[in-house]
Amino acid sequence: MSEQTPPTLRPLRQHPDGRRPEGRRRGRPAAAAALALAAVTAGILTPPAAQAATGRPDTVQQGLNALVHTDGLPAALASITDRTGHTRTHTAGVGDLTTGSPVPDDGQVRIGSNTKTFTAVVTLQLVAEGKISLDSPVDTYLPGLLHGDGIDGRHITVRQLLQHTSGIPDYTRSDLRPRPYEPRELVEIALGYKADFAPGAGWAYSNTNYVLAGLIIQRVTGRPLAEEMERRIITPLGLRHTSFPAPGDTTLRGPHPQGYYQEAAGAPLRDITEIDPSWAWAAGQLISTGSDLNRFFGALLGGRLLPKAQLDQMRTTVPAPYFGPGARYGLGLVSRPLSCGGVYWGHGGSFPGYETRGGVTEDGRRAANVAVTLQPADKAVMDRVEHVVDTALCR
Repeated sequence: MSEQTPPTLRPLRQHPDGRRPEGRRRGRPAAAAALALAAVTAGILTPPAAQAATGRPDTVQQGLNALVHTDGLPAALASITDRTGHTRTHTAGVGDLTTGSPVPDDGQVRIGSNTKTFTAVVTLQLVAEGKISLDSPVDTYLPGLLHGDGIDGRHITVRQLLQHTSGIPDYTRSDLRPRPYEPRELVEIALGYKADFAPGAGWAYSNTNYVLAGLIIQRVTGRPLAEEMERRIITPLGLRHTSFPAPGDTTLRGPHPQGYYQEAAGAPLRDITEIDPSWAWAAGQLISTGSDLNRFFGALLGGRLLPKAQLDQMRTTVPAPYFGPGARYGLGLVSRPLSCGGVYWGHGGSFPGYETRGGVTEDGRRAANVAVTLQPADKAVMDRVEHVVDTALCR
C-alpha cells in the first residue's frame, strides 16, 4: 500500500470514526499471512480448559471465535476473573499475521481511554489529601492556560474536566501526525476551536479534559504523571504488566499480539503495533493486560484505591448515550446495564491497532476484559465485542 499523509487521529473515542494513523510498517509476506489467516478460517483454535473438561462450548470462547471467523478481526483476547479471584484467559485468531504465531494468553495491548480512569483515580486521591478541590476552577492550578472562544479556565472546574461537562473541544478533531507531543501542545491545539458549550451546560467526550487533569496532577505533586500512576496505583496493586511508556518508546515490551490498521473495508491490514503514544498521554497512553485491568477495576470498586467519599463522587453519573443505551458517565468511570440485571463499571479504550472493553460488577467481585487487534469501522462489530463482556459478567 502506498505511503500517505497520516489522517486524523480519533482512536480514543469509544466508537472511532474516520481513518486512523500510520504506524511503523512491518513486513507481511503473502504466504505467511495467507497461512495464518487460513488457520483462523479453518478454526484451528485451542479450546479453553473448561470446554475441554466438560465437553460444553464456552460462551466467551464462542464469542471470541465469532469475532475472528465472522467479523474478520485478526485476534481477540479475554480475561475473566470470577468471585473467587481466579482468572481464566481465552484467545482466538492469530497473534502475528506475518509469522502466524499464536495469540499470547493475557497479552499486553494499548488500552487507550482506560487510562482516563487511572488519571481520575490519581486526581481523586489528591482530592482526598486536600491538594485538589473538585469544584475549584482549572485556573487555580493552571493559571492562564485555558483561554479561547468560549473557553475560560476561571469558569471550568476540575469536576467538569473529569466528567466531560467542561465544553472544551477535543484536540483529536485536528489532523495529528503520529510524532512526539508535549501535553501543553495538545491543549493548544484544542484551544484553536470554539467551545462546544458553556461549562456545565452539556456533555461531550473530550480527550483534552484528561490532558488537563494530568497537567493538574503534575502541578500539585511536582512529579511526572507516569511516576504518580506508578507509585499510587500500579505498584501497590502489583500490576506487573501495566506501564506508562517513556517518551519516544514505541514498543510493547511484554508478550503481545500485533495491532493492525485497515485504511478501508477490503484494504490490506497493516501492522501498527509500534507507534509513539505521546499524543494520547493522560487520556490514553497506558499499556496493560486483561488480568491487570480486572485487578485494577476490582480494587477500585472494592474500595482499595479511594476513600468512600471520593469513590461515591466517582460513581455519581450523568447520562452518556455516546457509550451505548443506558450508559452513564461518572468521574472517569462508565456504568453500563447488564442483560442479567444491574450494571457494570469500567471505561473501555480505543488506540490504533487495539480496542478494549470491560469492567467489573457492582460489588467488584467479577471482572471481564476483552481486547481485539483491529479497530472495527463497523459499530455492530464493537457491539458484539461488548456482548462478549456482558456474557462473561452474566454467566
